[in-house]
Amino acid sequence: MDGFWDFLGSYWWLVFPLSGIVGGWVKGAQKWDERRRRDKIELYRLKHADQLATAEAEEALTSEIERTTAEHDRTNARWLEYELDAVKSLEFPVMTDMREQVTVDFHRARRDADSLRPDDPEELRDRRRLERYRAAVREYQLTFDIAEREAKRRLASDFTADERRALDRAKKLLALADDPGASHAERQSAYRRATKELEGILVLPDAATDAIEQRIAGMLGPASGRDAAS
Repeated sequence: MDGFWDFLGSYWWLVFPLSGIVGGWVKGAQKWDERRRRDKIELYRLKHADQLATAEAEEALTSEIERTTAEHDRTNARWLEYELDAVKSLEFPVMTDMREQVTVDFHRARRDADSLRPDDPEELRDRRRLERYRAAVREYQLTFDIAEREAKRRLASDFTADERRALDRAKKLLALADDPGASHAERQSAYRRATKELEGILVLPDAATDAIEQRIAGMLGPASGRDAAS
């Protein structure tokens, strides 16, 4: 044993080249392990190429279905902003005026998209059915964009000065009718006056009138004693 330590003491300088050799062996072993790992992955991919391709295609199809239905939902939400908001309907009357061709076009496209959307999204895994539905959603989005741009461009310019003043009064009255801080009697009176202002000028969407009537009646309930006294 003493001879070994004597040898190291005499040839200590060999430590440096030997460490380089050992380091090279370690790095070589690491590279070989990495190559073997990559080879195993590639071999697995080759053996299961069909299954992987099918899984990737199914994943892509699922994403496509989700994107299309989400776009349909977003366009519906944009449409409902006009259908459920009476004040917004007055600000952009073209969006609810079925005498306007752009409005008729987007409503027709909306019905087509709705009719092609199944209750179970899995039914859209049929490629032909998905293609028809996706084309209908695109048409719905496009025609809605056109109608909205036209509505924002024209606003209430198609009405006479007197009619525009009546629309402005109706908007203020509807805002009061929809104000939960106002009394029940004030809200009811404002709503009746607003509808009177709109007579012969513009018809609000049924959904908007139903919504505001429900909020007046439902959120506050029957008129309170204070309202009755007033």
